[in-house]
Amino acid sequence: MKPVRWGIIGVARHFIRGVLIPMQHSEFVELHGIASRDPAKARAAAEKYGIPRYYQSYDDLLRDPTIEAVYIPLPNHMHLEWIRKSAEAGKHIVCEKPLTMNAAEAAEAADYAERCGVLLMEAFMYRFHPQWRRAHELVMSGHIGDVRAVQTFFSYDNTDPENIRNRLDTGGGAILDIGCYAVSVSRFMFDSEPKRIVSMANRDPRFKTDILCSALLDFGDGHAVFTVGTQTFPFQTVDVIGSAGRIHIDIPFNIYPDVPVVVTVTTSIGTRELSAGPADHYRIQFEHFSEAIRENRPSPIPSTDAVKNMRVLDAFFRSERSGEWETIET
Repeated sequence: MKPVRWGIIGVARHFIRGVLIPMQHSEFVELHGIASRDPAKARAAAEKYGIPRYYQSYDDLLRDPTIEAVYIPLPNHMHLEWIRKSAEAGKHIVCEKPLTMNAAEAAEAADYAERCGVLLMEAFMYRFHPQWRRAHELVMSGHIGDVRAVQTFFSYDNTDPENIRNRLDTGGGAILDIGCYAVSVSRFMFDSEPKRIVSMANRDPRFKTDILCSALLDFGDGHAVFTVGTQTFPFQTVDVIGSAGRIHIDIPFNIYPDVPVVVTVTTSIGTRELSAGPADHYRIQFEHFSEAIRENRPSPIPSTDAVKNMRVLDAFFRSERSGEWETIET
């Protein structure tokens, strides 16, 4: 397969630390150029990391006809604008999670990309890792019976007032940054949508962002519970409990790319550990998306999935304000 030529909109720390090397190591991805609002920053990144081209602005990158697809790791409040502009330029798009600031914006982004004839995908890279592919297989095959509960914990400790995750105006806070994973994984494991949610959140008195959030999601025959935090000891785990077994995943989201990880499965027969990897879920994500472009197939994760995820996040905030159960909009 001829590699897809990619451009990067923004010199984000996340791109440099987590995504750059996987893209450069893929035979299906050609990392062609990077842009910044600060041309000197784009040039420095290109020279330091061996990226062939840099651009004076995001618009300059989008005007380059050789760029086929873009990755958007910008702050959350900028996603919709640059999804629209990238779609107008005819570029296929992988955008960091959450796709937008709310469900209305996500639906607008999805509709706009479809009208422009480009693929759009929210970058939930964890779904591409072999450990989650195997876990999903086991759940869908009924190996642990009917799913009754999904329990997720995800946290880190960040009190930097300049960090975008601590700025309300840029879409900071625990729910949009990491609560989106907890919602996504519960929907992935139940293979359905929650009907309602009840939530609570603590907010930082300085930042006004949500820093400790918990929720209960009603899936009808099963429940999902999660807690996420941005000023808590760093920790993450997911348990999927069924009527006939349990799946435990130690490192569900920030998965090491260079060592095997373990999925622990317990049924009436006993407990076994399934090894998965080593695998880099970022590389796999971009390869699958590139293959979809080349083969004229739908996005590996449809943009409508992002809209559904954002509807739950919107309901979380409504419940935080009301203190009551809130129905998930459909």
